[in-house]
Amino acid sequence: MKYFIAVFFVISMLFNLAQAQEAKRSITQVKGDVYRFQNNFHVTVFIITGDGVVVTDPIDADAAAWLNAEIAKMTDQPITHLIYSHSHGDHASGGLAFDEIPNVITHANAPDDIDGVEPTIKFSETMQFTQGDKTFELTYLGPGHGEDMIAMVIRPENVGFVVDVASTKRLFYRDFPNANVDDWIRQVRTVQALDFKTLVGGHGAVGTKDDIDDALVYLEELRSAVLNGLKNGKSVEQLSNSIKLGKYKSWANYDSWRALNIQGMARHLKSVGAVN
Repeated sequence: MKYFIAVFFVISMLFNLAQAQEAKRSITQVKGDVYRFQNNFHVTVFIITGDGVVVTDPIDADAAAWLNAEIAKMTDQPITHLIYSHSHGDHASGGLAFDEIPNVITHANAPDDIDGVEPTIKFSETMQFTQGDKTFELTYLGPGHGEDMIAMVIRPENVGFVVDVASTKRLFYRDFPNANVDDWIRQVRTVQALDFKTLVGGHGAVGTKDDIDDALVYLEELRSAVLNGLKNGKSVEQLSNSIKLGKYKSWANYDSWRALNIQGMARHLKSVGAVN
């Protein structure tokens, strides 16, 4: 019996190791010196400035270690800045794998320790800095999906890096967990007011500024449809079955998250008294 238990644990360890080794990772050039790093379903960016490398969300320790090694193959410039889009663990873990970085930038609401990394610079509303021949514009998006969410625009490439708040042709995350959806909508509006052309999200494909407009229209149509249904006395279950949002059927996660988006919106509208 002990033999079979030992074999089971060895097989389990090998399976877990294989899973870790099978992480799908890639680096692609977005535009100019802006590069997109994808680790399974998570995305981050890094920028080679001519006077150092600026990296963003580490994702996790294995991903950051892999990226650190790949950057070293591409350039001998050191990593000078680490910018956190926000402090949620699925994007912000593993920053120690980048070793010592002199400038670690977060919003003022971010914790003083993000998985062992201490921010050196915090800002409240906006921040701009120049590194090499690049300019970085950071904007706080307000509360909604997280309390410390920022967007970044890189110039002269005019690339916007926007995590979780909105993605290219992708439904919003499940049932908007732990978020005031109206605040989330305001976050999208804040992104919409920024000046950029190419959109890189924390998930999904590379897109354009128009994808932010489309995401906002989706949220507004979802809110209107759910609110109208609730005011007409329909249950959340009925709404989940009847509101199809068919024009978005081609968007990522439509089949798995459409009903959850409806349920989350209904929960929010009830909680803020919008139905009364």
